[in-house]
Amino acid sequence: MTRLPHQSWLDSQGARRVLAALDAEGGQTRIVGGAVRDTLLGLPVQDVDMATRFLPEEVVRRLEAANIKAIPTGIEHGTITAVANHQPFEVTTLRRDVTTDGRRATVAFTDDWKEDAARRDFTINALFANPLTGEIFDYFGGLADLEERRVRFIGKPLERIAEDHLRILRFFRFHARFGRGAPDAEGFEACVARANDLMALSRERIREEVLRLLAVTDPTPTVELMVRHGVLAPVMPEITAERVAELGALVLVERSLGDVCALRRLARLLPEDADLLDDIGRRLRLSNAERKRLLAMAERRFDMPASQQQAEAAIYRLGSETFIDRMILKLAEQVGEIGAATTPAAEAEAAAQGTDSLLGVAAHWAGLARSYAPPRLPLSGHDLMELGVPKGPDIARTMGLVRERWIDAGFPEDPETVQALTRAVLAEFPPQGAPLG
Repeated sequence: MTRLPHQSWLDSQGARRVLAALDAEGGQTRIVGGAVRDTLLGLPVQDVDMATRFLPEEVVRRLEAANIKAIPTGIEHGTITAVANHQPFEVTTLRRDVTTDGRRATVAFTDDWKEDAARRDFTINALFANPLTGEIFDYFGGLADLEERRVRFIGKPLERIAEDHLRILRFFRFHARFGRGAPDAEGFEACVARANDLMALSRERIREEVLRLLAVTDPTPTVELMVRHGVLAPVMPEITAERVAELGALVLVERSLGDVCALRRLARLLPEDADLLDDIGRRLRLSNAERKRLLAMAERRFDMPASQQQAEAAIYRLGSETFIDRMILKLAEQVGEIGAATTPAAEAEAAAQGTDSLLGVAAHWAGLARSYAPPRLPLSGHDLMELGVPKGPDIARTMGLVRERWIDAGFPEDPETVQALTRAVLAEFPPQGAPLG
C-alpha cells in the first residue's frame, strides 16, 4: 500500500491543532489535493488543503472552540480558512455538484469521500491522505497516473470541461508542470474541440491560469502545442507560432540567471507594440504595476554595459526592474540567434562558450541591479533659482538636463562639480522664461 511519507509540515503545531479540532484521528478530516500530490512527487508543499465530513458551521464551531481563527473565505461552497499559529489551512466540506454552467457551480454537501473526489478535475488532484497514518485513498487511478506523469480528467473530459471551462487551461498547465511525453489523448482532443469555451470565462481567471502556466520550469513545448492547435486563439490570438519559437531561448537565459518571470515570458510571446500590450494588459485585467512593467518591455533596445559606470547609468535611468527585463530579453534574442545557426561541431562549441560568456556578464549586471541604491542628485530647485533660473517649467527642464550630465559624469557627489555641470548646461541651454540675472 502506498503511504504518504512523513512530512515536517504535518508536525507543525498549527497543523496538529487544526487536525485535532476536526477529528482527523476519528477519520473525519483528511489531507487532499496538491499537498498529497506534491509530497508523493518529492516536491515542496506550498499549501495544505484539508477535506472534512463536517458541515461548514460545525467546522467554524470546532475551530473557534479550539481557539483557532476561522475565516469564511468561501463558506457558500463549504470552504473555511483556519489560521493556527500564523499558518493558514484551507478546510472544505465534502461536496458534490448540483448544477454547473461552465463558470461556476452550485454544490450540495455530502459525507462521501468518493463523491467529493469525483467532482475534482484530474486524477492526480483527487488523492486523499490520512494525516496520521499516511494511508492514501485513490478512487480514480491517480497514483498510477502520477507514476506515469500523466494528467487525466476524472470521467469524460468533454463533460468535465462543460462543467468548468477553465479546466482547458488547467489541463495544459498541469501537463506542463507534471506531464511527461504527449498529453493524454482523450483530454487533449476535448480541450482542442472546446477551446472556444474559454471566451465565456472572466479575464481574471484567464490571466491567472496563463501566468501560472508560463511560470513552470519550461512551458515552451506546451505553449507550442496550444498555439499549433488553436487553443489560445480565442482569448490570445496575438501569440503566434513564430513568437513561441523564441520562448525557449528566454527560458534558457532565465533559468541560467535564476530569474524566472511569467510576465516577462508573456512579453516575449507578444508583439513589441506598446499600444497593443496596453490593450492586452487591460483585457487580462493586469494590475497597474503589471501593465506598466509589460509596457516597459515593449521597448527592446538595449546595449549591454561595457563598464560599471555604464551599467549604473542604465540602471539609474531605467530602474532596476526594467533594466533586468530588457537585458534578459535582449540576451534571449542573442542566444536564440546563436542557437539558430547551423554550425559544425567545433563552431557549435565556440558558440556555446560565447553564450556562457554572455550569461556570465548578464549575471554580474543583474546582481548589481538588484542591490543598486540610486544616488541623489545634489541639486535643488532653490539652487537653480539662486543661479538665476526663474520659477516655472524652466526649473524642471534645467534639472532634467543637469541630471543627464550628472549621470554621464558618473554621479559626482561634490557640490563644486555639480555646480560646474549646472553652469555648463545653463550656458548651452539658457532659461526660456526669462534671461538670467
